[in-house]
Amino acid sequence: MIEFTINGQATVFKGDPETPLLWVIRDSAGLKGTKFGCGVGQCGACSVHLSGNLTRSCLIPASAAAGMSVVTIEGIEGIAGRAVQAAWIEESVPQCGYCQSGMIMAAVDLLHRNPTPTDADINRAMTNLCRCGTYGRVRAAIHRAAAAGGQAS
Repeated sequence: MIEFTINGQATVFKGDPETPLLWVIRDSAGLKGTKFGCGVGQCGACSVHLSGNLTRSCLIPASAAAGMSVVTIEGIEGIAGRAVQAAWIEESVPQCGYCQSGMIMAAVDLLHRNPTPTDADINRAMTNLCRCGTYGRVRAAIHRAAAAGGQAS
């Protein structure tokens, strides 16, 4: 039995402790915003915040989340979350949208660590893959969110 929180809700997972956290989030908790992309941690579609750290949930066994706090795209809140989501809309970032929840999670993490990132900072931090190639719009949205004060939580 593994106990942790997801988006502030106490969660108990009674399955195989080696089950990837991604599948606990999607199948056990029913939160479908966190996506399965590659399954090997390269694309970032499964990104969540695990006790404040950006984490690729397809790589982490459920047992590693014991006693920790998981925040998914459904749980993003505060100034940074709202600023990034608004900037995403204003800059028309999504195309197919599949990578967007992971991208937003990474952008919020970046702004928490670096409230005024340069293009180079953004390029280094945003390692998520977008098959539609909206990287220029992602950069613009992050700059917009930073200008709106998106670094505060």
